[in-house]
Amino acid sequence: MFKHSPVLRLLALAAVFLAGLGAMPHPGAAFESRAREALLIDATTGTVLLEKDSHRPMPPASMSKIMTVYLAFEALKDGRLSLDDKLMVSEKAWRMGGSKMFVEVGKEVRVEDLLRGVIVQSGNDACIVLAEGLAGSEEAFAELMNRKAAELGMEDSSFANSTGWPHPEQRMSPRDLATLAVRTIADFPDYYSYYAETTFTFTDIKQGNRNPLLYKNLGADGLKTGHTEEAGYGLTGSAVQDGRRLIVVVNGLKSMKERGDEAQSLINWGFREFDNYSLFAAGETVEEAPVWQGVAKTVPLVLAEDLEVTLPRRSRKKMTVSVRHDGPIPTPIEEGQEVATLVVAAPGAETVEVPLRAGASVERLGLLGRFFSNVKHLVLGGS
Repeated sequence: MFKHSPVLRLLALAAVFLAGLGAMPHPGAAFESRAREALLIDATTGTVLLEKDSHRPMPPASMSKIMTVYLAFEALKDGRLSLDDKLMVSEKAWRMGGSKMFVEVGKEVRVEDLLRGVIVQSGNDACIVLAEGLAGSEEAFAELMNRKAAELGMEDSSFANSTGWPHPEQRMSPRDLATLAVRTIADFPDYYSYYAETTFTFTDIKQGNRNPLLYKNLGADGLKTGHTEEAGYGLTGSAVQDGRRLIVVVNGLKSMKERGDEAQSLINWGFREFDNYSLFAAGETVEEAPVWQGVAKTVPLVLAEDLEVTLPRRSRKKMTVSVRHDGPIPTPIEEGQEVATLVVAAPGAETVEVPLRAGASVERLGLLGRFFSNVKHLVLGGS
């Protein structure tokens, strides 16, 4: 939809997704997900391809580490932190259970190693080292996580820790996880590639990335798995094929195998059953609309941004594109003013409505001109 860099494009699309303005098709070919909660979106257009309890606040387990990493990436981008900075390992971090990077108490560890320890190894200990280094304590860092969630429009999220360790206040919805994934990719192109790394070795201990999508030849390049007894097995993933990116979130599955199979099936289905179609470029005249009592008889209707829509492939030939406005558009008209609506409809897809703007200013006729225009309208029915 946007004629800018891929980063700006993703940022704008993230805003669209957060606002809930992306098209919401009811797929012509239904897909029944085994996940307790699920969401599949086309990140290129913000379109939701499938959702199942996508607004439910759920225990995200280690998928909440995506927010921990987001805040670390933000500190790197802002210059408050560098990859070569070293952070001290506290006893709390060293004693932390669950998945570990195996840092040693009292030692200093490079930020880049800690990030890999979180992303690749899912190290709870590494999360706490980052949290304490950035905010002084994990409790203070959780507050930063909550503030950032509010800032990003993640309405169904709350954080009590940096790791995803079971806690009644540690909750995220599939929608929020997808939002955070899109923003991570858009906001940190220089650092996002860490999510695609399959192995990391620290102090002679080599561990593999738990994200099964990275090994499936799907074009996957992130993001994070999670598992606790309460949450079940979950995954937030992303894959790119032919320049088109999908984001998948699944949770509540029964095993690692089921988690990997379900996420892979959803991504394959999304790429197979849907495609993106470019309709109009920004500034391109969609239609000339008649005006009322203007110095020009018509005004060009244009889009502020490129328009690309996601549709079921089978519906492409039945797509209709129409323009809606109330009769001749009254003058005066300012260039850029919203004056009409572009409507895109197709079987199996939610109707997409996009504002159309005046491509030029049109002044109102003078008094004499308006008089003759009224006479013409009364006699001939013209404008």
